[in-house]
Amino acid sequence: MKRYFVLLSFVSLMIASACRNEPQYKGHVVIYTALDLEYSEPILKKFTKETGIEVRPKYDTEAAKTTGLVSSIIEESARPRCDVFWNNEILRTIQLQKKGLLEPYVSPNAASIPAAYKDPAGYWTGFAARLRVLAYNPKLVSHVPEKIEDLANPAWSGKAAMAYPLFGTTASHAAVLFSAWGPERAKNYFTALKKNDVRIVEGNMTACRMVADGEVAMAVVDTDDANLLMSEGKPVRLALLDQDGSGSLIVPNTVALIKGGPNPAAARKLIDYLLSTEVELALAGSPSAQIPLHAGVTGFPKNVEELAKAKRFLPDYAAAADQLQPSADFLKGLFTRK
Repeated sequence: MKRYFVLLSFVSLMIASACRNEPQYKGHVVIYTALDLEYSEPILKKFTKETGIEVRPKYDTEAAKTTGLVSSIIEESARPRCDVFWNNEILRTIQLQKKGLLEPYVSPNAASIPAAYKDPAGYWTGFAARLRVLAYNPKLVSHVPEKIEDLANPAWSGKAAMAYPLFGTTASHAAVLFSAWGPERAKNYFTALKKNDVRIVEGNMTACRMVADGEVAMAVVDTDDANLLMSEGKPVRLALLDQDGSGSLIVPNTVALIKGGPNPAAARKLIDYLLSTEVELALAGSPSAQIPLHAGVTGFPKNVEELAKAKRFLPDYAAAADQLQPSADFLKGLFTRK
C-alpha cells in the first residue's frame, strides 16, 4: 500500500510538471504585437525563413490597440504564454516593466540606438518611430494650425477628430501631456477640446479617413496613418506640430522580453532580429514610413528623411507612464466613445 501511494504521488507530480510545460507553447516563439498585421507579418515571416524558428503572433484591434495585449500579458503572468512583446508605442511597455513582468535583455543590435530610446537596465528597447502629427484636408484648411493647442480654437469647432484617448498612441499622447504640462493644464486643454466639439472616433486611421472624406478638416494622428492615405492619393496632408516649441511627440516601437516566457532562447533571437537595421529600413520603406532610430542609418525614402529632420518632443517616458491611469480616469468621464 505504501508503494502504491508513492507511485501515485510520482504520477501526480509528473502530470503537474507536464501541465506546467504544455507542448503547445514549445518549439517556437510567441509574440504579441500591436503593430498592424500588414507591416509586422512580413517581418515575422522573414525571420522564420531565415532562422527556421516558427513565430506565432497575437494581434490586437485598431480600437483597443496595445491595451488588450497588455491586459492579456498581465492576466497570464502566473503562467506566461507570450515570449516577446512588440509594442507600437512605449508607455504601456513601461507599465509592464513597473509591474515586474519583463525580463532584462540587452541585444547586441541595440548598441547604435541612442540611450534616450532604451531602458538603461535593458528591460525594453525602442526602434522604428512615428511622430504625432496633424492630418488635414487641404481643400478644407487654408491656414494650418501650428500648435496642438490650436485645435481648441473655436474657429475649428466641430471640424476636428481624435481617436478615443483611452487606447493606443492617443492615450499615450494624453499621458505625456499630463506629465509634461501638469494635470491642470492638460485637463483644461482636453476640456476645451470637448467644448469645441472634437469628434471622438474608434482609432487614428478612422480619424484620418474622415479627414480624407471631408467629414472633418483635421485630426491628430500618427505619421503612418497620414502617410498611408497620402500614398493612396487621398486629399490628406500632414503638418508637424510645435516646431517652434517642444516639437512633435516621437513614439517609438518597443520590444521586450516577457519574464518567465516559455521560449526564452528563441525570444532573444527574435528580439535581435527586430532590432536590426534591416527591420528598421523595411518599416521605413513600407507605407507606415517609420523613422529609423539606429545612429548612422541611411538609404530610407525621402519622405521619411523629412520626418527624421523634424524637431522631436522627447518626453520623460517613465514619468508619462505614471500618468496613464490618472489621465484615463479624467478622459473617460469627459469623452464618450462613438
